[in-house]
Order: sequence, then C-alpha cells, then structure tokens
Amino acid sequence: MLKKICQLTAISFAAVTSIEAQTDSTKKIESSTTFTYSVDVYYKSDFAGKANNNKTSFTNSNNSFELGMASIRVDHSFGKISATADLGFGRRAEEFSYNDGSGYPIGSGNGFNTLAAVKQAYLTYSPVSFIKFTAGKWATHIGWELLDAYANRNYSMSYGFSYGPFFHTGLKADISIGGKSAMMVGIANPTDFSTTTSQTKIAIAQFSTGTKDDKFKGYLNFQGGTYLTQFDLVLNAVITSKFNIAYDGTIKNVKVTGTSNNWSSNALYFNYDPTAKFGLTLRGEYFNDTKNVAGIGTNIFAATLSGNIKINNLTIIPEIRLDNAKNKIFTNSSNNPSMSAGNFLIAAVYKF
Repeated sequence: MLKKICQLTAISFAAVTSIEAQTDSTKKIESSTTFTYSVDVYYKSDFAGKANNNKTSFTNSNNSFELGMASIRVDHSFGKISATADLGFGRRAEEFSYNDGSGYPIGSGNGFNTLAAVKQAYLTYSPVSFIKFTAGKWATHIGWELLDAYANRNYSMSYGFSYGPFFHTGLKADISIGGKSAMMVGIANPTDFSTTTSQTKIAIAQFSTGTKDDKFKGYLNFQGGTYLTQFDLVLNAVITSKFNIAYDGTIKNVKVTGTSNNWSSNALYFNYDPTAKFGLTLRGEYFNDTKNVAGIGTNIFAATLSGNIKINNLTIIPEIRLDNAKNKIFTNSSNNPSMSAGNFLIAAVYKF
C-alpha cells in the first residue's frame, strides 16, 4: 500500500511539474510572511484534591497555577513554495513531542534537545492550484481538537485526542478534486516520532467534503501500517449563526505480539454563542478502552462545560468537567478508589 502511495505521489509530481513548465515564467513572484503568537495559562482544582485523577493531556495538576504553552509560528511563502516553523515552550509542547524528550539528563553534557520545542516544521510546494506537496512534521489530520489552546473551545482535552495521534513526520500530497471536496495521501514515520531508526512507515489519508455554503463539512481520516489501523470521522454542522454541532468518532486498532485490540471514542460538541463576546461549549465523550490498549482499561463518559469570554485577543475559559468510569480508576478525597472524578479550571488564552 505504501509503495502505491509513493508511486502515486511521484506520478502526480511529474505531471504537475510538466504543467508548470508550460506556464508563463515572466510573472512576478509574490512573497509574504505571517507571524502568530500565543500564550496560555490556567489554574485547576480537582474536587477530590488529586492530580492523578486527570487521565488526559496537558492538565495534570491540582491547586496550582500552571503555564500551558508559549508559542510562536512563522509562515513564509514565495510563489509556489512556502515554509512553516511552529515552536512551542511549556507543558503542552513537551507532551505533544513526548517521544523527542524535554532534554538530556543534567550533567550529561549533551545540552538541550531542541526537537521537543518543534511543534511543526514543514515545507510545501504547490506547482499548480489543485495540488500541494508537504514534507516535514505537522499536526495530525485525525480528530477535531488541536494542540494550540486558542484553536479549541474546551481547554482540557478529550480522551480521543489524548491517546493519539499527535503529529506525523513525512511526505504528503493534498489534492483538490472539485468543488468543496479534496483528498490527502501520504507516508510518514511511526506515529508521533520526529526521528526514528525504525524501517516501519505508516500510510495516512483524508477525504473531505462539504456544502457550498460551508454549513456542513465532513472529514474521513485514516492512518495505518503493520502495527496499527485507525479510522476517524469528523462532522461539523452549522445550525444557526449562533449554534453549531460537531462530532468526532474514532477507532484505533493496535497489534501487539500478534494480538489485535482496539479503543474507540465518540465525542459530541455543542457550541452556542449568544453574543460575539460570550460562548458556551458542552463536550460529551464516551471512551471505550476495555481491552486496555490506551492504558485506561475501562469505559468512561466525560462531560465538559466550558465558557468562552472574549476580550479583544484574550479569551477567558472557565470550565467544569465530570468523568465517570465503569471501574474504580479514580481516587476520592478519602484516598479510596472511585468511579468518578471532577474538577474546575479557569484558563486565560491570548493570541496575537
């Protein structure tokens, strides 16, 4: 399958390069540079006073003011070629690039592992309008939620996001196939590895479509290789100018020592914005990991209600979250096993 993807990419590249050679070479080449910065901080209080009740990404704390991430992104384009450098510093960036490590042991003399700060770094080439090639490291196409806090309406993350994938490093081709439809095919390192000595590679793909007025969008996502297969479906429907619904459903099958097991997640997002300055998002998620593939080992229903208070470039996010599991995987205030956990957090996110 990966061989076919490589052949398709090579054939497409040759075809579009031939087309480009026939275009007018005297046209003026335009360039542009865009900078995006963001900072987020938060305070979280677990109702039982236990930081280890957190089972998802980026918010593993209790009764503490925490730094989320400071981020700087630079996008530069020059004609048909562009480059993106996206750097992040803080807990989010370190957990996102967890396989790259946050640094070497003190006294080792090896210095700081800068790969952990590279959220994304990629080059693109678009010889014609309907195709774009990308090489490097980029955030995954799978799922509804994104790494940067300003790109999500909930501050805490879903189980579906937290148990992967986070990013891919490799080569992909994005192809427009008419109207609002497009597809992507690519080949990448094993999931969440910026660098690897493994000879194993995975295939990635996406098909997207939507209505002309963008009131409905759908994405069918895939990653697969010798040790895993994952399908993901994302739907987004705009009901009114103030209310929309999103769905993210995914199932990931992992093969270990010849045995295949899977986990799955189904999440619904209800987004309501009564004014331009205030919005609410209710996320309900059912996470099934009874085979203990993700390390949870049970079923969980999680409900998260988040407010979005917007003051120019600043967004304040007060949030209440309740998680209920089939088994006693949490800890209550008496240090006894419990089937439920809850917390309150308030975050401040600034994008400029």
